[in-house]
Amino acid sequence: RYSLFYNHLKNIEESEGGLDKFTKSYKTFGVNQLEDGGIYCKEWAPGAEAVFLAGDFNDWNPFSHPYKKLEYGKWELFIPPEDGCSPVPHGSKLKVVIRAQNGALLYRISPWARYVVRDEDKVNYDWVHWNPPQSYIHKNPSPKRLKSLRIYESHVGIASPEGKVASYKNFTYNVLPRIKDLGYNCVQLMAIMEHAYYASFGYQVTSFFAASSRYGTPDDLKEMIDVAHSMGITVLLDVVHSHASKNSEDGLNQFDGTDSCFFHSGYRGNHQLWDSRLFDYANWEVLRFLLSNLRMWIEDYRFDGFRFDGVTSMLYHHHGIGTGFSGDYNEYFGLHVDEDALCYLMLANHMINSLHPECITIAEDVSGMPALCRPVAEGGGGFDYRLAMAIPDKWIQIIKELKDEDWNMGNIVHTLTNRRYEEKYIAYAESHDQALVGDKTLAFRLMDAEMYTNMSVLMPLTPVIDRGIQLHKMIRLITHALGGESYLNFMGNEFGHPEWLDFPRIGNNESYHYARRQFNLTEDDLLRYKFLNAFDRDMNRLEERFGWLASPQAYVSEKHESNKVIAFERAGLIFIFNFHPYQSYVDYRVAAFKYKILLDSDAGEYGGHQRLDHNTEYFSEEYPHNYRPNSIMV
Repeated sequence: RYSLFYNHLKNIEESEGGLDKFTKSYKTFGVNQLEDGGIYCKEWAPGAEAVFLAGDFNDWNPFSHPYKKLEYGKWELFIPPEDGCSPVPHGSKLKVVIRAQNGALLYRISPWARYVVRDEDKVNYDWVHWNPPQSYIHKNPSPKRLKSLRIYESHVGIASPEGKVASYKNFTYNVLPRIKDLGYNCVQLMAIMEHAYYASFGYQVTSFFAASSRYGTPDDLKEMIDVAHSMGITVLLDVVHSHASKNSEDGLNQFDGTDSCFFHSGYRGNHQLWDSRLFDYANWEVLRFLLSNLRMWIEDYRFDGFRFDGVTSMLYHHHGIGTGFSGDYNEYFGLHVDEDALCYLMLANHMINSLHPECITIAEDVSGMPALCRPVAEGGGGFDYRLAMAIPDKWIQIIKELKDEDWNMGNIVHTLTNRRYEEKYIAYAESHDQALVGDKTLAFRLMDAEMYTNMSVLMPLTPVIDRGIQLHKMIRLITHALGGESYLNFMGNEFGHPEWLDFPRIGNNESYHYARRQFNLTEDDLLRYKFLNAFDRDMNRLEERFGWLASPQAYVSEKHESNKVIAFERAGLIFIFNFHPYQSYVDYRVAAFKYKILLDSDAGEYGGHQRLDHNTEYFSEEYPHNYRPNSIMV
C-alpha cells in the first residue's frame, strides 16, 4: 500500500510539478475569471468529440465558443475581455455543450462549477457563473488544532423550529451562539456539497465544488464559517468522495456521454444499494478532481478539516454489503480490498497534512480497518480520528432487547473501551443515523409516546419519563468520558429532541414537519427538555476544564454485575455510575483518594432527585480496594 502511495506521489512530482500544483487545479478547471477581465475555461472530457461553452453571454449559441482539444482528454477555451470587462458577467447561466461520440449534443454543468441554483418551477439545477464584484473577506483566523474535540453534528437546512429550509444566515446568528453556549468547540456540517435531492441528507452529491444554494450564497457560507472561527469553533465538512449521484443533467454521471469518465464503467461503477456511481480512484484525472476539491473547501471557504463519509464502501470491492467484520486480519488484507481507493485516502490525508497541518480528518469506517488512523509514513491511512460506530449500536441493542436488570456492565465497558491501540476514536451515543425516519433516537426509545404528554413540569413525573431522563444523561456521560478521544452529538439530541427526522418527499406529501429542530423546547421553563440541555452543557464545560478526551484511556476500577455499578478514573476525575433500576447504595466503597462532586446527574437542575450533598468533601482511607491502595465510601 505504501509503495502504491509512494509511486503516485513520485509521478505527481515528476509529471505535474508537485502536489501543490496538482491540487491547485480548482483554480484553472471550470470557468475562471482572469485578472485582465478575460475568461479561461478548462474541462476533462475524454469521450467527447467536441466541446463548446454556451450561456446567457452568447444567447445560448451552442457552437460559437468551441474549446481547443489538448492531450489526455482535456479541453480549453480562452475568451478575451470586452472593453476591459468580463465577457461572462457575474450571475450568467452557463452550460458545457458536449458533442458525444454518437453525434448527440449534451448540455452539461461543469464538474468544477462553483454555484448552481434551481428555480422553483424547474426540476434540474442551472449553473450560474459566480464572480461577485467583491467576495466575502475572512476576518478571523482559524482556531488552533484542538486537543479535546467536542463535535456538534449539524445540518443547516433543518436548524430551525420553522417548517422550511433554514439558511446559512439563520445558522450564523441563531445556532452558532447556541453551540458555543453548550460547550461544543467543533461543528461538523452535513449536506453542504450541492445535492439535487434534499431528502438524500446531502449524500447524493451532484456538484462537488458548489456550496448548496438552497441555504444561501457562497459568501453566506463563508461568513458563517468566519463567525464560527470568531467564537473559537472549528468547522468540519462532511465530505462525500465515496460515490456520486446518478444524475446526468445536473451531476457528473455521463458528463462526456460515456459510462465511464469519472467512474468505473459497467457493474463496478454502480453501488447496488445506494443507486449511485463509484469513482475510478486509479484514474489520474479523478485524483486531480477529488484532491483539488478538498483543497478548494479548505482554502476558499476556510473549512478546518473533513469527515469522510462512506469510507467502508471505498475500502472494499464488496463495499461492506452483506459482510460482517469480526476483527480477523484476513478481512482487511487481500484481493477484496480496493487498494486504489485506499491509496487515494492516503494521498488525501498526506496532502492535507502537508499543506494544511492544522486541519483534522475523520474516517467513517464500520469495518475497523487496522492503522487507518496511523500516519501515512507508517503505512497507515493518515486519518486523525475514526468514528466509534459500535457504541450507538450497542446502546440501541441494550435498550431494545434487555430489561434494566439484565444490563451487562462488562459488556458496556468492553464496547466503550474496545478500540485499536494508539488510534483515536470519536465516541457518540447517537448521530444523525439514529434520528432518521425508520429509526429512533435514544430519548424516543426510552420515553416514546409519553414525550407527547408528560414532559411538562406541571405533570407528575411518571416512571417512564423519570427513567428516560436519568438514563439519557447517564448514557451520554459514560460515552463521553469512557468511549474515546473525542465526542460527537447530533443537533437536538442533546436535549432529547422528540420524534424523528424526515425530509420532505412524496411519501410524506412534501412535509417539512419533521425536517426541523425544535430548539424552542429548551427555552420553555415548563418543559423538562431544559434539564437534559443543561446537563449536556455542563458535561461539555467540565470536559473543557479537565480535558479527559485528551487524556490516556481510563482505568476501570469496577464493573459490578449484580450491583450494576461502573467506576473508572480519567484525567484526575472519578466517574461512578449506578445503572441498577431500583437499588441505591449507602457507604458504597470505591477505589479513590479524595473527591468533591463536580457533576451529578441527580441534581435538581438536571431533572434529578437531589439526593446528594454537593458541599461535602470525601476523604479516602488506606483501605485497598479494586487494586487501588486507597478507597472512599460514597
